[in-house]
Amino acid sequence: MTYIIAEPCIGVKDKSCVDACPVDCIYEAGEQLIINPEECIDCGACVDPCPVEAIAHEDEIPEKWASFIEDAKKFDFEGLSPAQRKG
Repeated sequence: MTYIIAEPCIGVKDKSCVDACPVDCIYEAGEQLIINPEECIDCGACVDPCPVEAIAHEDEIPEKWASFIEDAKKFDFEGLSPAQRKG
């Protein structure tokens, strides 16, 4: 199981979660951030810093955002560097 970033992140990309992540498993994916499920250690450090409450454990994602679970599993992270806070 892993943490998922869902719809509230779209267009926001605050990156407070990036600063909190101890393993740098959060990437930029167009209009939102995405957590690499293969790298996430399920620590939950990213949840509280998110100002739009876009991050939840996979088991707690509302049904209306269930597609974000599959999107994270299918996303091609190869060749990408983790998101890094700017300024």
